[in-house]
Amino acid sequence: MDAIEIKAFVPARDFDLCKRFYTDLGFMVAWSSDDMAYLHVGKSSFLLQKFYVKEHTGNFMMHLLVPDVEAWWQHVVAQDLAGRYGVRLTPPEDRPWGLRDFTVDDPSGVLWRIGQEIDGETS
Repeated sequence: MDAIEIKAFVPARDFDLCKRFYTDLGFMVAWSSDDMAYLHVGKSSFLLQKFYVKEHTGNFMMHLLVPDVEAWWQHVVAQDLAGRYGVRLTPPEDRPWGLRDFTVDDPSGVLWRIGQEIDGETS
């Protein structure tokens, strides 16, 4: 058995707004249609879909492991994502599971945890 990759289909209530949000967050749009977009940063990627069910989206969570969480946090703050998109941010914090991370909700309510390993611990 072998696999090449796995991608999540991330829901978007306002598809165009969410594409702008994710590009401002740091992702590149590699491909897009009227109802689906392939976004990536480095080797990490996901599919943004024009699909919204409040109960589903409000319970959807993504995790992005990065080499420098403070650099990502500074980028998010500099982009004023909270002010421009009305999203919730929580600052970086050390977690008991061995990560330092922060959270950001996307405009649809998808929760992202962006973090790095602490002292070589694995996630």
